[in-house]
Amino acid sequence: MTTPASAIRDEVQQLIEVQIETFRQPSRLTSSELAEYHFRAERIKQLGQELDRISGTAILEERKMR
Repeated sequence: MTTPASAIRDEVQQLIEVQIETFRQPSRLTSSELAEYHFRAERIKQLGQELDRISGTAILEERKMR
């Protein structure tokens, strides 16, 4: 199972690699490349929210144990 933190790391790494390749191209971004960047940005945002939710749950559980 992939954790939200490792999924974020993987998505960010892929985004960086794709951006590097795109910036090496002499042409502008295509519509599909731009859509892919938007998709990845949304995915990273979703994973960040999931990570925040998990962190919040862990904090609440820790407080209950005290």
